[in-house]
Amino acid sequence: MGDRTDDPAAKTPPAVSAGKLTAPISKPVTLVLASASPRRLALLKQLGITPDIIDPADIDEMTLSGERPRDLAFRLATEKAAAVSGRHAGAFILSADTVVAVGRRALGKARDEREARKFLSLLSGRRHRVHTGVTLITPDKKVISRVVSTAVIFKPLNEAEIRGYLQTEEWRDKAGGYAIQGRAAAFIRDIQGSYSNVVGLPLFDIGNLLGGNGFNLWLQAD
Repeated sequence: MGDRTDDPAAKTPPAVSAGKLTAPISKPVTLVLASASPRRLALLKQLGITPDIIDPADIDEMTLSGERPRDLAFRLATEKAAAVSGRHAGAFILSADTVVAVGRRALGKARDEREARKFLSLLSGRRHRVHTGVTLITPDKKVISRVVSTAVIFKPLNEAEIRGYLQTEEWRDKAGGYAIQGRAAAFIRDIQGSYSNVVGLPLFDIGNLLGGNGFNLWLQAD
């Protein structure tokens, strides 16, 4: 932040054509998720995809001097995929990094409750953006990277709401100090763009990225 899971495609029965058995559908090429995020794993499972291997990348995630939040998300996703790809020849490597941005300021994961309070106070009553960088490295080493951005608008938060949310502990390990899929949903007046992107993976883009580069999503389900 690697576990190996059973490959459901291995249970696929032989195809039938004109009343005769044809060759069995071959086992898909391995998919490696370069992230330990349980949220990203759950989102992939929503598409019927269970990575064969979870192999988190261990890289320095510090922002470079003058680096914009969108560029940070792009760079970290690319570096995570590159760090893992050498360990898995012939596999699809999928990585992502999510950055919450208020203007040119990137909000990472709150280090403690005091910083989480600071983040929530900053987000209160204003619009911010969530940038998720995604990188796919194909078995033939083609590298495709993109950034998907979603605008999120918070209602003004009062002290009781901030204090109550901090007590839920949901802010821990969350970029920007909140989880849209949790109780912070009560704070969000509007979003413009992909909801799943705010959770951690833009599913529309992931589906198109994988499907457009030789990974058959429809062979993954039982």
